[in-house]
Amino acid sequence: MEFHTVRNESGRLVMTPTRWIEQTNAIGITSKAGRYGGTYAHTDIAFEFASWISPEFKLYLIKDYQRLKKDEAQRQSIGWDVKRELSKINYKIHTDAVKEFLISPELTPQEMSYTYASEADLLNMALFGKTAAQWRKETNTKDMSPNIRDFASAEELVVLINLEDTNADLIRQGVSQIDRLKLLREKAYRQLQSLRNNQKAIEKLKAHMIEQKRK
Repeated sequence: MEFHTVRNESGRLVMTPTRWIEQTNAIGITSKAGRYGGTYAHTDIAFEFASWISPEFKLYLIKDYQRLKKDEAQRQSIGWDVKRELSKINYKIHTDAVKEFLISPELTPQEMSYTYASEADLLNMALFGKTAAQWRKETNTKDMSPNIRDFASAEELVVLINLEDTNADLIRQGVSQIDRLKLLREKAYRQLQSLRNNQKAIEKLKAHMIEQKRK
């Protein structure tokens, strides 16, 4: 309601950020005077303000939003979803190898849990170059339910399935974790390069699978 008072004032309207904050009890925006001062706002407010003064910036936001929604739709398409489920199913082969060759009765439940998590992060390091904890820290994700693999591309999931199977075989062969990481990282790099070199064929396959889902 205070805004109506400001708008209905007679004479030339002079509105500063400080006055606006004081009169409307605005939140999400601060203003400080002095050498290191300035006006700072929450990103939602900053985006709205920038969109108001710059049509180019507003168009950028619209286009980027459309791109993100398109990526989300592709990620949720049948092609991505099936590969994600396959990687989860195939992970059972991986955990069975860990249980058979790396888990012993002498280990405590906590140590067993750490062993499984360590091997899962070995795959993450080989494919994504980071552990699950590092990803959550980078993305400021405090909840444990989102998984780095849920944000992987269809191509990365294909490689992940192969890495799970390969790591299970290497565990059975008694290869050390350090050596396995080196081998898996090399394999992940080669396969991703191969898949990306055939991107047109992959996109065509995705489009076909999406069309089949619609039918």
